[in-house]
Amino acid sequence: MEVRSIVLGPDEPYELRLTGRGARGYVWTWQVTGDADVVTVAEAPEAEAPGAAAAAAAPLPGAPVERTYLIRARPPGGGRARIRFAQVRPPYPDEAPYDEFVLDVEVVAVTGGA
Repeated sequence: MEVRSIVLGPDEPYELRLTGRGARGYVWTWQVTGDADVVTVAEAPEAEAPGAAAAAAAPLPGAPVERTYLIRARPPGGGRARIRFAQVRPPYPDEAPYDEFVLDVEVVAVTGGA
């Protein structure tokens, strides 16, 4: 399990890329703990390549596929959250995760003003 720490300012985004195993039935899920209201987490939409490039870029069956998640600090900031990503197979809720990733996020508050 990898653990990474980041610091974000209010409304600052962070892209996290995780390797998926969707062809094998695994999906990434996430849970936010700590000051859960200081961040939002969403899966980024997949970019579509135009025309023939799309067919050439299509992954082979069973190949790992990278997933991108967008973490954004919510204003006004000030807090710490831990996001635990777990790669699981939904039909088997009692099965241990295949992989896990933890992201510790510190959101700094903006002080002062002009």
